[in-house]
Amino acid sequence: MAVTLTTPNTLLGTFQPKSDAAKLAMGLVTVVLGTALLTVAAKINVPVWPVHITLQSMVVAALAAAFGARIGVATVMLYLVEGLSGLPVFSTGGGFGYIMSPSFGFIIGWLPMAYIIGMAADRGAAKRPLTMFATMLVADAVSFAFGFAWLMVVANLITQGGGALPAWLSGGNLLTVAFDGAIKPFIIWDVLKMAFAALTVTGAWSLFGAKR
Repeated sequence: MAVTLTTPNTLLGTFQPKSDAAKLAMGLVTVVLGTALLTVAAKINVPVWPVHITLQSMVVAALAAAFGARIGVATVMLYLVEGLSGLPVFSTGGGFGYIMSPSFGFIIGWLPMAYIIGMAADRGAAKRPLTMFATMLVADAVSFAFGFAWLMVVANLITQGGGALPAWLSGGNLLTVAFDGAIKPFIIWDVLKMAFAALTVTGAWSLFGAKR
């Protein structure tokens, strides 16, 4: 059975070898290197409060756009496994306890984000900058929704268990305070990151993919 981890419409598909074994090996190496890139991006951050701004969403978008849905989702899944197993790959460390972190839902949200962008890439969106950028914005909004929902669940679990919420989640309506702290400050940053990711991948396609 043929190994099809990506499609000819992606940058990875452009450079893939012909044999199935080599394709599989190239795909696995790409996934592992992708998690390393995500780790580096996690450590390059702007220390704003309460959640640091990192380059990770841009890396997720670029990886999925360049390599397709299967590679993109597999990369995020492996990154999650690495972090929850205790490797310090997240922005502030790692370990299973990270699941209760206010930012963990945004990491979970990168799974559908990678899938949406990757599926568009598999269908040839890397050839169309505006289409890719629009897709990235939609996918990024989905990841924000996952992150916000997870944050609200964690906050409610803490309060129901008699615990104290972090200071930035206190002092007002929880929905409003959480949106103002975890979503609003990052919108413009993510629009810029998605624009850069889209231009990088579509530019690389114009240089390499279109000249196959």
